[in-house]
Amino acid sequence: MDADHVEETIELAGRELTLLRPASADELIDEDAFDEEEFLPYWAELWPSGVALARAVGALDLRGARVLELGAGLGLPSLAAALRGGDVLATDWAGDAVELLRLNAARNRVGLRVERVRWDEPAPLLREAPWPLVLGADLLYERRNADRLLELLPRLGRDVLLADPGRTFTRGFLERAADTWEIDSESAAELPSGGLYRLRLR
Repeated sequence: MDADHVEETIELAGRELTLLRPASADELIDEDAFDEEEFLPYWAELWPSGVALARAVGALDLRGARVLELGAGLGLPSLAAALRGGDVLATDWAGDAVELLRLNAARNRVGLRVERVRWDEPAPLLREAPWPLVLGADLLYERRNADRLLELLPRLGRDVLLADPGRTFTRGFLERAADTWEIDSESAAELPSGGLYRLRLR
């Protein structure tokens, strides 16, 4: 481990994992990337939504099921899905996130695939659709994300599990999604102002 990373220990799906993450997300800010697409290194934080979704996934029996995670970041839900027997593809649009997730999966001997994919260029995701289960943690922090997900999710699969801390755009997303999805919600200890949402295509 180098000075740029810290090590976190977390229990998922009956296993204790040690994960590297950047010591400071602020130091990863790339002004050119921000100027082009307002890109910030959100992926580098261990967010409560990722922990809550990983814990929920860790309680599922996913033996043999193909699972897709969008905006994986540090990838806790993907790691949990793989530990529960899923055939997992974890995706993020940040190259650094993809590299670190591959490293963390390898150092914990967890088998999964990791690819860099943008939501506005979803061909790699659609090639394997429909996915039996699609995962996402804290994806609705920008309006453009909500808009893109409303268009993309029905093309990816019929069963989606989202974790959200109560972002500004979440209520509007869920209201619009209710036109085409049946939505169930439940609370999570890590998300006192949000929760877990199960979307099933009508």
